[in-house]
Amino acid sequence: MANLRFLAGPIALKILGKHGLKPQLFQRLLAASGGPKWLGIAGLDEVLFSEFFREHQTPLHTYGASSGAWRLACLAQQQPLAALQRLEQAYILQRYDTHPTREQVSQTVRDIVSQLLGAAAGSDIVSNTFIRSHWVVCRARHLNTCHARPLLASGLLLAGLTNLVNRRSLSWHFQRQLFTNALGDSQFAELSDLPTQLQPLSVKNIRDVLQATGSIPLWLAPVTHIAGVGDGVFYDGGITDCHFDLPLTENEGLTLYPHFYSWMAPGWFDKALPWRRARANLANALVVAPMDAFVASLPGGKLPDRKDFQQLDSDTRIAAWQQALSLSRRLGEEFLQVWQSGAIAERLEPL
Repeated sequence: MANLRFLAGPIALKILGKHGLKPQLFQRLLAASGGPKWLGIAGLDEVLFSEFFREHQTPLHTYGASSGAWRLACLAQQQPLAALQRLEQAYILQRYDTHPTREQVSQTVRDIVSQLLGAAAGSDIVSNTFIRSHWVVCRARHLNTCHARPLLASGLLLAGLTNLVNRRSLSWHFQRQLFTNALGDSQFAELSDLPTQLQPLSVKNIRDVLQATGSIPLWLAPVTHIAGVGDGVFYDGGITDCHFDLPLTENEGLTLYPHFYSWMAPGWFDKALPWRRARANLANALVVAPMDAFVASLPGGKLPDRKDFQQLDSDTRIAAWQQALSLSRRLGEEFLQVWQSGAIAERLEPL
C-alpha cells in the first residue's frame, strides 16, 4: 500500500515527467512550521538528508520556520543524519510532569537547540557554501511586544482579525526577519508578499535565532536580543510563514517540499481559513506528503501535535512519539524506492 503522495505543480509535473526524480533538478527545499507534526514525516527527512541530497552538486537554498528551521539546521551540518537523530531524541524526550511556565519551556527548547547543533555549535552551518540556509523569525510590534499574557493575547487576537481581511496586515503586528548565511546570493532576497528584512546568520546569533524561530507566543518566552539585530521581542517564524506562499517561480530549478499535508496555509492565522491556500506560487514545486491512510495508522490516528502535551502524560506521549517516528521510516523507504526505481512518473499527481 502506498504511503506517500507526490503532488506536483504544472511546471514540476512536466519536468519530472520528462527527466525523472533527480536531486540536481531541485534548487530549493522548504520545511514548514508545525510543532511536533514533523515527527510523523521524520523518516522522509532522514532519507532526503542522508541519501537524496548527499551528492547534490549545486547550492540548495533552504527556507524554514519554527521546527522546520530546526530540521534544516540538521541538513546544513557536516553529518546531517546524526544531527537529525539528535534532534529527534531531544525533541521526543522533553517532558513536563507539572504545568510548566513559559520560561521553563524556553529552557527546554534551549537545551534542544544545543543538542541539535552538536559540538560544532553551528559553525559548520554558517560556513556551509552548499546549503544556503534561510530561517524565519518574527519581530513583534505594538501589543505583541507585551510580556503580560492578557495584553499579548489581545495583540494576537487583533493580528488574527486584521489578517482575516488581508494577509499583508500582518506587517502591522509582526515583521519578518529572515536570517541567512547567503546574504550575497539568496533566492529569497526579494520577497514581496510581506515586508522582509534579510539578516546575517552568524556563530554569535545562531542559537538565539533557532530559539526565536520556535518561540510560540503564550507558550514560550520571547527572545529579547539577537546579535547583529539588537534588542527586540522575537517570536516563532510560523506566525508569518506557517506553510509558506512564496514567489518560487521567479527562480530557476524546482522546489522540494516534504510536508505534513496536501494543502498549505501561508501563515499561522491562515490555517483556519480554507479560502486562503497556497497554490499559484507552487507551480515549480514537488510536495511530498503522507497519505491519509498512513496518518490514520499513527498513534491516535493523527500526526503528533502540541495537544499531546496536555492530553497525555509524559511517558505515554514519549512512547507515542517514538512509535510515530519509527512508522515514519516507511515514508523514507518508499521515497527511496520511487527515486531509485525511476517510477516517479506513474506516482505524480497534479497539485
